[in-house]
Amino acid sequence: MNQKIRLTQSVQKGGCAAKVAATELRKILKNVEFPPTPAELKIDSGSFDDAAIFQVTPDLSLVQTLDFFTPIVDSPYLFGKIASVNALSDVYAMGGKPKTAMAIFAFPLAQMDNAVAVEVLQGASDVLREAKAALVGGHTIDDDTMKFGLSVTGYVHPQKVWSNAGAKPGDDLLLTKPLGTGTVTAALKRGEVSEEQIQDVLDSMCTINNVIEDLDDTDISSIHAATDITGFGLAGHSLNLANASGVTCVFRLEQLPLFSRAAEFIEKGFLTKAHRTNAEYVKEQIEISEGFPVLEKLIYDPQTSGGLLLAVSPQSSEKILAKIKKRFPFAVKIGSVSERKAKALQFRK
Repeated sequence: MNQKIRLTQSVQKGGCAAKVAATELRKILKNVEFPPTPAELKIDSGSFDDAAIFQVTPDLSLVQTLDFFTPIVDSPYLFGKIASVNALSDVYAMGGKPKTAMAIFAFPLAQMDNAVAVEVLQGASDVLREAKAALVGGHTIDDDTMKFGLSVTGYVHPQKVWSNAGAKPGDDLLLTKPLGTGTVTAALKRGEVSEEQIQDVLDSMCTINNVIEDLDDTDISSIHAATDITGFGLAGHSLNLANASGVTCVFRLEQLPLFSRAAEFIEKGFLTKAHRTNAEYVKEQIEISEGFPVLEKLIYDPQTSGGLLLAVSPQSSEKILAKIKKRFPFAVKIGSVSERKAKALQFRK
């Protein structure tokens, strides 16, 4: 039974493409009266950063995040891995290291064998073992639609926090993973390809965004801002970073790294609702050179377990890029940061 099941056929939308559109989310949050912010809460949801930072002592802050979604692949084991890597990514994007995780699991007991749930949880457990984090519990419900993810707590030194608000004019912009998970997995859901035929995408989505493992303290301090590229696409998450930092992000379209079949599936029209909503989210603050129709769609592509976007001091970017390429071979410089201009985002030839 486990080999025959196709999890992507059990849901209408999968992965980070299932996120509530950024425009709608902002409308919702604007009407919520949140509790008072304690002094120890150094970063909250106000700047749409990747995780919260709560300072405990002068030398220790907690990084707290939560992420879950519906299946983006057919294999239960791979789904557990990808959902877990995606959740951990928020901690790494803040410069932290994950320590504990709790599982959020909605499982259709009437439609699927318990063995499927075992595989999902085993995938998550294997990722957490690699990340040296502990699975300390969680919560499960019986639901018609499978959903899985993690609530993660990590540690970071208060002076070594990365946020999306620290980018400086002159910084280089580095991206650790290629783009295109949204269109490629849309092709998977529609039966255009099998998992075996998109191994590069699966491998990337299962790669933990642990960039700090290969960096020293000087490198870490040279990274002025960071964010992970997930459901709002490169354009959406870059916009959040540009607005939080008060700068403009300038990208070179030809330098954007793509998965091997991403352009093919964009041209074939394998799109998601998120491609449209991501474009709508940034439309007032983006400038794009003409003549790149495929790349234009890919900057809106909703990434699941995508890479980290790093704003790095230009004096250190080549050294840092060389170090992270050992773990992320497709990492590349894709642009730079300038002083704030009329538009927050520029995608140029």
